[in-house]
Amino acid sequence: MKLKIAIAGFKHGHIYDIVSRASTNPFTEIVAACEDDEKTRAIVEKRGIEITHNDIMKMLDSVDCDIVAIGDAYGKRGNIAIEALKRGRHVISDKPLCTRISEIEQIAKIAFEKKLKIGCQLTMRDMPQFIGLRNLIQSGKSGEVFSIIFTGHHPLMIDERPSWYFEPDMHGGTINDIGIHGIDYILWATGKKLVKINAARSWNAFAKKYPHFMDAGQMMLTMENGCGVLGDVSYFAPDSHGYSLPFYWRFTVYGTGGIAETSATSKNILFAKAGEKTISFLDLPEPDDGGYFNAFIDDILNNSKPGRLNTMDVIRSSFITLLIQEAGDKNYREIDIDSAIMAHIHR
Repeated sequence: MKLKIAIAGFKHGHIYDIVSRASTNPFTEIVAACEDDEKTRAIVEKRGIEITHNDIMKMLDSVDCDIVAIGDAYGKRGNIAIEALKRGRHVISDKPLCTRISEIEQIAKIAFEKKLKIGCQLTMRDMPQFIGLRNLIQSGKSGEVFSIIFTGHHPLMIDERPSWYFEPDMHGGTINDIGIHGIDYILWATGKKLVKINAARSWNAFAKKYPHFMDAGQMMLTMENGCGVLGDVSYFAPDSHGYSLPFYWRFTVYGTGGIAETSATSKNILFAKAGEKTISFLDLPEPDDGGYFNAFIDDILNNSKPGRLNTMDVIRSSFITLLIQEAGDKNYREIDIDSAIMAHIHR
């Protein structure tokens, strides 16, 4: 019997990848789809997707489903996830899963209490560049890693984004929006914990049209072995270049065995091995196409494999990223991550 999926919102285009995966995966089928915005609904239907509902809560109450896939506006996702979990449904979402720490608290509690699974569209784990860089780190060839610098600059395309993006309390912050990819990847690639938020900053830079919209986001973090992490995930890429620049999701890893670097647009992995004078350019492995979705289904079927994305990974990465966003918004410094998470969960 196939797992039944209901789609909750189409306000961000990333949801279409989940729809595509759900339509072709042998273990899943789509049984309902909801969109409350008339213009968005028309766009969805032009793509050949049948909209069955215009009220998400009514859909949750009336449709027999196992999974709710969320693609609504960022600021609405947390509540949708909570309501779906309360009704005993597994949840998968585009990132971010939610925009408030209070929401990830509830999501974690309900998921663990009801033994439900959470998935997220953290596609960096599926890309050959980042699989290859992780393989290099995990092999030990880079030695012990003591510094990671990453940039995830995006083009803002201010006149092309949906209007909700710039509504107060709807976006949730650039660090939470973009930075979760980098945070999740670093945890996965190194296998080590992030233990401290040294500093973070959010501010309005390029998006002067919307002064309340903090389009810039930077962070300084520490890992359990003392490794320092510097990240910039600002909307600073020129619109004219889109996502084609070599700086787009570029990771530079400094280890005792050498320096490794790649990016989302790289054709290889650069490795300057300690003791050698020539830089190596390592071939990329195969991508893990649809890995985030397949891992979610495996998690539900209790067939999760080591190193694959699972519920705990999604909750941990979401929680940490929201804490970094809060630090940037409120100018917090030197936050012990484990203590902060435990304080939120047990309050």
